[in-house]
Amino acid sequence: MKEDIFIKKPFKFLSTWRSLPPYELISYILMYASVPMLAYGIKTYNLEIIKIIVLTILTMYSGFFAALIWNDITDRDIDAIAHPDRPVPSGRISPRMFFSIALMFSAMTFVFALLVSLWCFALVGLAALFVTFHNKYLKKIVKIPAYSEIFTPVQWVIVSIFGFLAIWTVLPPTGSINLKMPILGFISFNVYDFQNMILLVLFTYFVDNAHDLPEGIHDADGDRKLGVRTYAVSFGGKNAARVSFAMFFVSGILGIILYFRTILSPVFLVPFLILWIYILYWSYKLLKADKKEMSELGSVVGRKGFDYFLASYDLIFLDLLVQLVLRNFNITF
Repeated sequence: MKEDIFIKKPFKFLSTWRSLPPYELISYILMYASVPMLAYGIKTYNLEIIKIIVLTILTMYSGFFAALIWNDITDRDIDAIAHPDRPVPSGRISPRMFFSIALMFSAMTFVFALLVSLWCFALVGLAALFVTFHNKYLKKIVKIPAYSEIFTPVQWVIVSIFGFLAIWTVLPPTGSINLKMPILGFISFNVYDFQNMILLVLFTYFVDNAHDLPEGIHDADGDRKLGVRTYAVSFGGKNAARVSFAMFFVSGILGIILYFRTILSPVFLVPFLILWIYILYWSYKLLKADKKEMSELGSVVGRKGFDYFLASYDLIFLDLLVQLVLRNFNITF
C-alpha cells in the first residue's frame, strides 16, 4: 500500500510530503527554543531550564506536524486544485491513514505540553480547538472578507506565547504579578516581560500574514471556487499585494522595537535588517507585477517571506546562544 512508506519510513515521509527542505526542519528547532530562551534571559542554564526548552521544542514540533496534516485533510478539495501534488489529492496516502497520523501527533503535542505545565496544556487545548473549527468549518462559512488569512496566523502566534508561558509557570515565582488559578496552578511574570511577549506575538502575526497573502494570490482560483475568503479573493490580487507589503514593513519595525526592548544584541539586529530589506524588495516586485505575473511571483514571495519569518526566530536563538557563550567566558559587548 502507498501508506506503507509512513509505517516503514515515517521521518522520510514527513520530510518529503510537503517538500520541507532540511534547513527548514532544523530552523523549527531553533525557532521553538528561541522563545523560552528569550523569556528566561542571559542567566545560568540548569537542567530544569534545559528540560523546559526541550519539552517546548517537542510540543511545538508535534503541534506543527499535527496542524499541517489536519490542514491537508480538511483542505483536500482546495489542494486538489491548487496543490494536486500533496499526499491526499495525489493518492499517495489515504485520508484515513492521514487522520491516524494527525491523531498521533496531536496526542504527542498534548503529552509534551502537560509535562511542561497545566497552563501550557490548556493553551495547546485552546489552540487545537481553534485550528480544528477554523480549518474544518469557519474559513469556508464565515462571511467576513479575508477571514481565512486574518485568523490563520493565530496558529503561529501560539509559538510566541507557549515559550513565555513555559518559563512563567515552571520556575519559582520572581515576577511582580503572581497568580494562582484553580486547576491550572501558579503563574508569575513581570509587566515588562508580558509586553515583550505581546510584541513578539504582533511580530509573528504580521510576518506570517505578510507571507500568507502572496500565497493566497497564487491559490486564488482554488480558494474562490470553494468559497475560502482570502485577501486576494475578497479584494483582488493587487490589493492583497499592497497589504502584504505593508505587513512586511510593519514586521520590520516590530523586529527593531523587539531589539531595543529585549536582551537582543546586534548579532540579531544587523542580519535581521538585511533580511527585512531583501523581503521588502521582493514584496515590492510583487506589488508592481502585472496580473499575469502575480500568481507565479506570489508563490515565490510567499516562500521567501516564510524563510524571512523562520530566519528571524533563528537569529533570536543564535544571538542568545552567542551571548550565553560570551557570558561563560566573561566577555561582554
